[in-house]
Amino acid sequence: MAEWVALCQSQDLMEGKLAVPFDVVYNGQSCRAFAVRFQGQVQAYLNRCSHVAMEMDFQPDRFFDAQGQWLVCATHGATYHPSTGACDSGPCRGNLVKIAAQERDGVVHWHTEHNLQPLIF
Repeated sequence: MAEWVALCQSQDLMEGKLAVPFDVVYNGQSCRAFAVRFQGQVQAYLNRCSHVAMEMDFQPDRFFDAQGQWLVCATHGATYHPSTGACDSGPCRGNLVKIAAQERDGVVHWHTEHNLQPLIF
């Protein structure tokens, strides 16, 4: 059953800054995901470069370039548009896997799907 899952307080996501990570099960595999704020909107993605399925952050929870305009894969140098996950440049084999996210009453939520569930420890 699909549902909205609380992730963090809205104030935890600052424009073009650190991401808030979370763990998911995607297509039966556990992996990391992250949420960021870009142009005032919350966006969430799997932490997986489309070139090779590796985590992208160059330091924990750091995905943005120095100007806060692009999401960057630290390993391959691919850049992705923060509001869509679309590949802009570099060795990409598609877009980032987008996760539905929303803010409600000062809380950021992400949405499960049939192939995307919370990782339960």
